[in-house]
Amino acid sequence: MPTALRLACWNVNGLRAIWKKGFPRWFANEQPDILCLQETKAHPEQLEDEMVHFMDYRSYFFAAQKKGYSGVATYSRLKPLNVRYGFGVPRFDAEGRVIELDFGDFLLFNVYFPNGGRGPERVQFKLEFYEALFQYIQELRKQKSRIIVCGDYNTAHKEIDLARPKENEKTSGFLPEERAWIDRIVNMHYVDTFRHFNQQPGWYTYWDQMTRARERNVGWRIDYFFVTSELMPYVSAANIYMEVMGSDHCPIDLHLKLA
Repeated sequence: MPTALRLACWNVNGLRAIWKKGFPRWFANEQPDILCLQETKAHPEQLEDEMVHFMDYRSYFFAAQKKGYSGVATYSRLKPLNVRYGFGVPRFDAEGRVIELDFGDFLLFNVYFPNGGRGPERVQFKLEFYEALFQYIQELRKQKSRIIVCGDYNTAHKEIDLARPKENEKTSGFLPEERAWIDRIVNMHYVDTFRHFNQQPGWYTYWDQMTRARERNVGWRIDYFFVTSELMPYVSAANIYMEVMGSDHCPIDLHLKLA
């Protein structure tokens, strides 16, 4: 395994859609060692060959049972020791939200957390997803302590993480019970890597397309690389790339030095 690694993460809001908006050029230029995508909205058999076999990357897709919904994909130049699709809870795994990859030196979870915007039932579903997933990960942590949980968490943690916190106190994505779950993750000694390096406001990863919020940078920071405290000494940088277009989210990355 290389001693210096770059991992990227992006909610693409439809892999087939973003592929037509310059995504292959971005991917070929950036060439992260590992790329985690969320909201791919596609089954592998619906994809062109280039989308599955891009350059020299291995690819792993986990689609929702419902067509055109949810889904995650991981592209990797490193060969994982093991890959698991889902985490053993049928009602969550049916939505194609988690790929777990074991790279030996660390475990990587590519996760598309549920959106609670469709009503109280989905907020509850989302909170139960958080509970079940991190319960599962914490069990694994007893054997492998270096863990990365990246993806679209669909929750802004603190007021600094969205442009209009007061107006959104009763909006899913910034509800007290959702934010409390991010507190719980931090209290379990997972580190928000971007905030470790950058305490400045105005950094977001998602903008509402209907209101053209991106033009005014009225955004939310809901995409994260959280890592266990045991892995944090090997993290050298974490960034947000707000200038990269193609989705209603932008990509983020994480740099590791494992030597």
